[in-house]
Amino acid sequence: MKLAVEFPSVAFREGPEKVVDLARAIEEIGYDELAVFDHVVMGFPTDSRPAPRYPSAMPVLEALVLLGFAAAVTKRVSLSTEVLVLPQRQPVLVAKQVSTLDTLSGGRMRLGVGVGWQECEFDVMQMGWTDRGKRMDEAIELLRAYWRDEQVDLDGPFYPADAIGMHPKPPQGGGLPIWVGGLSEPAFRRVARLGDGWMGSALGSDEQTLAAVAKIRRYAEEYGRDPSTIGMQAMLAPPPTDSQGKTFYAEHDRVVRRAEAIRNMGFEWTAINATAIFQAGARSVDAIIEQLAELHGKLRAAVG
Repeated sequence: MKLAVEFPSVAFREGPEKVVDLARAIEEIGYDELAVFDHVVMGFPTDSRPAPRYPSAMPVLEALVLLGFAAAVTKRVSLSTEVLVLPQRQPVLVAKQVSTLDTLSGGRMRLGVGVGWQECEFDVMQMGWTDRGKRMDEAIELLRAYWRDEQVDLDGPFYPADAIGMHPKPPQGGGLPIWVGGLSEPAFRRVARLGDGWMGSALGSDEQTLAAVAKIRRYAEEYGRDPSTIGMQAMLAPPPTDSQGKTFYAEHDRVVRRAEAIRNMGFEWTAINATAIFQAGARSVDAIIEQLAELHGKLRAAVG
């Protein structure tokens, strides 16, 4: 089973050298991937909108810039977004940014994408909210075209292109993996039609998880795809937005049991939320590294 670590933005508080230390440690410990989550801004509650899912002043480093920083100080570990809110970004620019990351990292990029949940974030970035799903679908196809084709000609309603070139191509070309996040019916269909895999997070019961996997596989067959070619990833725990979630990583036996359950459901990837490790009591980068090392040994022994 492959193990990803979702990188904690709080590491920056100890200085850039500690961000380097943590990125290198994730690789040296033996994790398969360094993942970064994405928010550009976080809204404060107002008369017209409730408080956001996370603290309004939560510090979040920009995802693609952070991955570039991590790529420069690592050699082996793969790099991903978990997930990039693709429809709030200009996708031609994203194609260039991700292609550059793949080129300079030696082909280590995996792009996770999602439609987002925070409307005010779209508002301040001057991107549409109600059509974000349709733009997401077109953007995924656009990314692959710019990574694959010598000349790009697209006639989509949102991002047309007439005889455009983008070079250099990423080492992985049009095969650079795009994994889709989300828990809605449209997200399941998007995974089945366009995704190389599903990044599941904030999952409910195991029964709900297995039902989601079954839907994705059934939709894949409807779209003429082999369901076995679609990868599956589940986070070890939902994002730590409540008191129970904030203690999860303090109980290593519980973490291992959850990883075993995820593997037994057929998932080949899982992800550790290092911000939750921080919230569970590892209040420094060195402490986070210590916890990641302990967990890695236990998880490898249990799930390979």
